[in-house]
Amino acid sequence: MAEWLKDAVFYEIYPQSFQDTNADGIGDFQGIIDRLDYIKELGCNAIWMNPCFESPFGDAGYDVSDYYTAAPRYGTNGDLKRLFDEVHKRGMHILLDLVPGHTSVEHPWFKESLKAQKNPYTDRYIWTDNIWEQPEGIASIKGISDRDGCCVVNFFSHQPALNYGHYICERSWQQPMDAEGPKATIVEMEKVMRFWLQMGCDGFRVDMAGSLVKNDPDGLGTIRLWQTIRPFLDKEFPEAAMVSEWGEPDKSLQAGFDMDFLLHFGPSHYNDLFRCEEPYFSARGKGSAAAFVKNYKESRKKAGEKGLICIPSGNHDMDRLARTLHGDELKVAFAFLLTMPGAPFIYYGDEIGLRYVENLVSVEGGYSRTGSRSPMQWNHGVNLGFSNASPEKLYIPTDDKPNSPTVEDQMKDPNSLYYEVKKLIALRREHSALLSDGDIEFVSDGADGSPLAYIRSSADEKILVVVNPADREAVLNVPGDWKETLYEIGGAVVVEDGKIVIPSKSANLLR
Repeated sequence: MAEWLKDAVFYEIYPQSFQDTNADGIGDFQGIIDRLDYIKELGCNAIWMNPCFESPFGDAGYDVSDYYTAAPRYGTNGDLKRLFDEVHKRGMHILLDLVPGHTSVEHPWFKESLKAQKNPYTDRYIWTDNIWEQPEGIASIKGISDRDGCCVVNFFSHQPALNYGHYICERSWQQPMDAEGPKATIVEMEKVMRFWLQMGCDGFRVDMAGSLVKNDPDGLGTIRLWQTIRPFLDKEFPEAAMVSEWGEPDKSLQAGFDMDFLLHFGPSHYNDLFRCEEPYFSARGKGSAAAFVKNYKESRKKAGEKGLICIPSGNHDMDRLARTLHGDELKVAFAFLLTMPGAPFIYYGDEIGLRYVENLVSVEGGYSRTGSRSPMQWNHGVNLGFSNASPEKLYIPTDDKPNSPTVEDQMKDPNSLYYEVKKLIALRREHSALLSDGDIEFVSDGADGSPLAYIRSSADEKILVVVNPADREAVLNVPGDWKETLYEIGGAVVVEDGKIVIPSKSANLLR
């Protein structure tokens, strides 16, 4: 694992919506450069930037048409390199978003693959033998060229799946992982990674990392595939970080990734905490964290305890935290997010309580996700400081509802969510027990609205974290002698005779 990941706190930037500097209504690389000092001042020392490669933007850039060229809407390759350099000047790191599972139908590889005549790209994608045979249970596109066959797609119909082979081959058109087509795809993706790492990026967040090998029910083929890629990275770029969108840490960490995200789908119960009918972090106190804790403990055990399991505040695919949590509920939630093992990821704007913008028409394949991708709100200037374009040109409308949060307002208020997040990040980086690779032992699992309590530990310290989102006082029996309060929000706990009395809607860190 890259050494810098141990104290990394990531800030996710959706480049379209962060800062526009040329008044076209879309964010750009220069806008990110202009706001790097803001990110550093918050306390984040690493960035994950969503896809920035050339694309027709049918899926917000997750439909790549050229892996080697920056999308002109953001700037040039030279501008992107300058972003890398400016990030490094500030002692920070940056991950690009790699989309290895599919391309756009506009990609030159796919256009060559469409041809009936055999060529080097014939097997770059997954095709059936004839137009009448659809891949069972898998979406496909067909009838769009002279080539006989149906082409597998990964999600939208304009995203043909790249060919990494099948773990179990049941049809004549299903190629094994060691066939020439799949091997050539791996070689090309390694070239893409090498190109950007040599230019200065610090690694990749990998989109749909667990889905590359098809007909792979237990993920064994995809694990093996990534295990073949990791040695090249370790040899040529030992400090490069790899973060997977997989959602199953026991598989992704075994595959060679440094970190794995918990996702809004899959087995983690992550959204039991934030995004369901009764979130655990709601002050109503009707939610439960127990299923999350059970799965988290099992995942850590399978991953070897030291694997970094990342719990993001959100991302471009989820509802905003502030859609279901409000006011001090967000502060208590961040006390949890920023004291758990694994590198935290803060989705841009979550640190000021940026809201989900309701009832928007889909933009670039966003659909229900569009409301979580609205522009960052900096101040009370034109378009809330995001862009000098006329409002109708904005990529997505800003949140124009009353009391819409801005960085400017939050920085004026010492009791704001912004300052609470900043304080928690600073505290995390001051204590070895709270860093990414520190141990964790759960004392209370937050069942049925009860407090969530855990002990973070390193070689030289132990810290007790006690979180009680519910609108009621609680009492816990906690082993140990906890005398020093490092942090509290919502009121301090009272420690007496091995019991801890916990105020409602509070979070405390004790040593």
